[in-house]
Amino acid sequence: MPARATVATFMFHEVTDDPTASGFQRPGAMAYKHTPEAFARCLDGIGAEATPPALVIEVDLAQPGRHVLLTFDDGGKSALTAAAELERRGWRGQFFIVTSLIGTSGFLDAAEIRALRHAGHLIGSHSHTHPNIFREQSVARMHEEWRTSADVLSQLLGEPCLAGSVPGGDISRTVLDSAAQVGLRHLFTSEPWLTPRPVANCWVLGRFSVKTGTSPAQVRDLARFRGWTGALIRRRLKVLATRTLPPLYRLYIRARTGKRRGA
Repeated sequence: MPARATVATFMFHEVTDDPTASGFQRPGAMAYKHTPEAFARCLDGIGAEATPPALVIEVDLAQPGRHVLLTFDDGGKSALTAAAELERRGWRGQFFIVTSLIGTSGFLDAAEIRALRHAGHLIGSHSHTHPNIFREQSVARMHEEWRTSADVLSQLLGEPCLAGSVPGGDISRTVLDSAAQVGLRHLFTSEPWLTPRPVANCWVLGRFSVKTGTSPAQVRDLARFRGWTGALIRRRLKVLATRTLPPLYRLYIRARTGKRRGA
């Protein structure tokens, strides 16, 4: 197999001192809400390395080389805070939007999304409604989620939407195929692998999910391309448990996504 790029991608969500002001308000979302100070410490760890973060559209994934990417899911209002910190460092990121929530309380509105794009960040789809356990949706529903979201963003920005991230992180080959079939060219998962994988005309990339309990030291090691195998093993064990006991997993997801407020 020809050598490909090695890509360390970090997944963030909210960056805010007030967790109630941005993004989903369900129990499962709280572990992804960093304070600006904690976020800056994570970026300090990434910035200590020689590879500055890039945009995926600037990277030739078919060629050898090491790259770091930063992504932000959901489209909460605090994306503006995260983007400002990136811009202060001369960096850009990938922001993935749940398009049914545009302009609702705690989420970016159309003008703010345009401002992010104007600042040089990449805007992509995080589905239209963020359905729970995406891999259990019908193929028709998957296509509808990707296509509707991409159409909303294309009309809003005046350019094709070619990138996305899987809501909830639950993937299958059908999920990956569905994104490729509607025209996405880059799809980010929640699987912490380093080597992008082609699926039809779409590159599938792994990510490490940075939670509030993730130490800056671990982020720095990952930015050095260390520790990814262990992270993948832990993720695979979690996925195995969800597939072995699906009824319990559904109950778990229902508890984590219940109101406070969410979708």
